[in-house]
Amino acid sequence: MWPLPALLVWGLCWGLFLGLRALEARDWASLLLATAAGAVLSLLSARRWRRVFIALGFPLSVLASGVAGGIPAWGWLLPLLALFALYPLHTWRDAPMFPTPSGALQGLSRIVWLDGENPRVVDAGCGMGDALRELHHQFPHARLDGLEWSWALRFACALRCKWLRVPARVKRADIWKADWTPYAMVYLFQRPESMPRAVRKAGRELRCGAWMASLEFEATELQPTAVHECADGRKLWLYQAPFKERAAAAG
Repeated sequence: MWPLPALLVWGLCWGLFLGLRALEARDWASLLLATAAGAVLSLLSARRWRRVFIALGFPLSVLASGVAGGIPAWGWLLPLLALFALYPLHTWRDAPMFPTPSGALQGLSRIVWLDGENPRVVDAGCGMGDALRELHHQFPHARLDGLEWSWALRFACALRCKWLRVPARVKRADIWKADWTPYAMVYLFQRPESMPRAVRKAGRELRCGAWMASLEFEATELQPTAVHECADGRKLWLYQAPFKERAAAAG
């Protein structure tokens, strides 16, 4: 229970930091590696504010303790650069890291039919690849693409999805500038504020019969084609092109 995960991660970071110092590593290198470890472990948390809290806790505690007084001023920039590699400012207006829970999409293939022998499916904002792995379980013959702006997350996602039956292609890209036209399904786990933008883009680019799937957050201006009840109680909102506007939105 919270805040036990944060305390465990901070304790691990301190152990790594002190262990590296005992091995006579430079203070700035010890700080960087321990901070990077905390940032990566923070991705396991489902809530954004908790991830930031966990990631920043260790370097701030080092600064407050005065233990690393020998670190030069520029050395403190390294942990910040490590955090920005995971959470680029460009993505904060979207959803920096909302991992799709394991098993959340179970049964989706019974509701959604994807046209073609090897339909293309994209996770727009794929993070560490949790959704791509879930989508692969549901559509094992689909060609999966992942779009992610963070270099660090893109690299981690590519490693995690390399051994799927049909390996996912993961690239660094801006989801709002990428072309959604080739896809039979666009999967999103964004936030309510970015859903209107997703609706406009999907309406322009998705061909007839293609799907937009949004985990947890509804496109309030559209009439859903179907709603999938996930194993953990969340809803996956499904919209098939051409979209149907709700009466209030149309009015």
